[in-house]
Amino acid sequence: MTTPKKNTWFPPKKNGWGWGKPHTWQGWAVLAVYFLAVVMICFIYDPKIELMSWAIWVGSMTLVLLVVYVVKGDSPSWKWKAIKKKRRFK
Repeated sequence: MTTPKKNTWFPPKKNGWGWGKPHTWQGWAVLAVYFLAVVMICFIYDPKIELMSWAIWVGSMTLVLLVVYVVKGDSPSWKWKAIKKKRRFK
């Protein structure tokens, strides 16, 4: 019996903690909708005038994005790899 492959939209980062770039079109669509929502909120609520309304709406959209990351992404785990840099001078 084979186990079904889990379809994750957001893989864990290769270095550090958290989620990396999406690797499915659904993940990219979620990010695009999030950014469009933040832009629309900035047009509707000017942060210079209505800071609390703006902050509440942007915070709620970010919370929705994090819920999608938790539900449709791999569990983020701490990974630490040495970063190899090219030496300019010898």
